[in-house]
Amino acid sequence: MILIGQYDSSFVRRCAIAMRIYSINFDHKPWSTFGDADKIREFNPLTRVPTLVLDNGDVLNDSYSIIDYIDSIAPHGKLLMPKLQPERHQVLAVMSLATGLADKVVALFYEKVLHDHPSQAYMARCRAQIDHTISALEKDRSTRPDDYWFGDRMTHADIAVACAMQHLAASHPDIAASVNMPALDAHCARMEAMPVFKEIYQPFIPPA
Repeated sequence: MILIGQYDSSFVRRCAIAMRIYSINFDHKPWSTFGDADKIREFNPLTRVPTLVLDNGDVLNDSYSIIDYIDSIAPHGKLLMPKLQPERHQVLAVMSLATGLADKVVALFYEKVLHDHPSQAYMARCRAQIDHTISALEKDRSTRPDDYWFGDRMTHADIAVACAMQHLAASHPDIAASVNMPALDAHCARMEAMPVFKEIYQPFIPPA
């Protein structure tokens, strides 16, 4: 399999971390959606990452479909998504907040740097969505005493939150520094200290 995209994308990074935890082998193509758009378009007409090219040539073109696929082939006992309710929808709820946060982090950055006249109203809306989502995640995490969000085992929620917060800190350090989030900071520090997070990492590279 081939995973396309740079690891400074929280979406690419969370897929790669999960694949490494699952011991799923893949080739990594660190292509940029800006500088390498023509290469990516050969596999994904949306020209976005992550893109996963399967061994049979089939292509998955977003992080949710990639996560769904790798969960389906994960080794027994390593699954990062609970199969039973209510645990399953609880993990999905946190994971979707984290990925939604990451979407807004990207949108705010693009608005700031890619437009000659950024929309102040749109940036304010993105900032409010980021702040409210961080507050919700911080409130939830502060009630959970374990090293992982849902007990003694890592889930996709742990990975998605850590990757989203790392991208926020790298692309909007002013926002990250202004928010009081001790529970999230402690959670992310634990995740980022793990070997797999250190391996699957890339400093933030702003789009040219």
